[in-house]
Amino acid sequence: MIEDHLTIETNEGDMSTFVVRPESDGPFPVILFLMDAPGKREELHDMARRVAATGYYVMLPNLYYRDVPSFTIHREDPVSAKYMAQLMDNLSNAMVSRDASSLLEHAASDSSANTDAVGVTGYCMSGPFALWLAADFPEKVKAAASIHGVRLATDAEDSPHKRAGEIDGEILVLAAEFDNWVDRPHFDRLTGALTDAGVSHCAEWIEDVHHGFVFSQRPKYDKVASERHWELLHSLFDRNLKSPA
Repeated sequence: MIEDHLTIETNEGDMSTFVVRPESDGPFPVILFLMDAPGKREELHDMARRVAATGYYVMLPNLYYRDVPSFTIHREDPVSAKYMAQLMDNLSNAMVSRDASSLLEHAASDSSANTDAVGVTGYCMSGPFALWLAADFPEKVKAAASIHGVRLATDAEDSPHKRAGEIDGEILVLAAEFDNWVDRPHFDRLTGALTDAGVSHCAEWIEDVHHGFVFSQRPKYDKVASERHWELLHSLFDRNLKSPA
């Protein structure tokens, strides 16, 4: 695997970005791997590597770069948790869309990347970002996943479910039964919007698991559900981003 820790210049600051891809010749489809609220960290780097190893050019940016060069929560510190909430609230779907433009512009300059075939995966706070990017870049984003994502179908003007009709790619949505941010009516509102808009999607309400079940270093990690997520995510990307043999 080839790894780079880059600084990508945007109109709003310098965005540190972890890029990983196979050593073999590309170009490889691009995956925008969007971090969860606790920050860009080695746990996410390892997850990005797992995606890249199957034949992708994976980009994992620090979405908090407008406020801080780097951040990883210290869970035992309430001040750190409060700061995380502030950083998270400072982000918007529109901001992340601008970041995606900068990421894809950089990838387009790399012969190892194929920016005509783009996938996005977002976790927790980034679940809505992934769906928003699918609507903002329908000609490029062929597949997008929201994994225990939040704020997916709200009354806010920029709620992603309101843009379902603008999505051309395939969508994967996984939600946990025990989640303080997404209850069953919230999940059903999103999936109903996707169905009504004719969006190709797979949506699973996973029983007996909690928000954050994907992350092996979280207390609510569930190995079976996490591996189910990997199975569906790899299938989503391979089906939509790789040319038939």
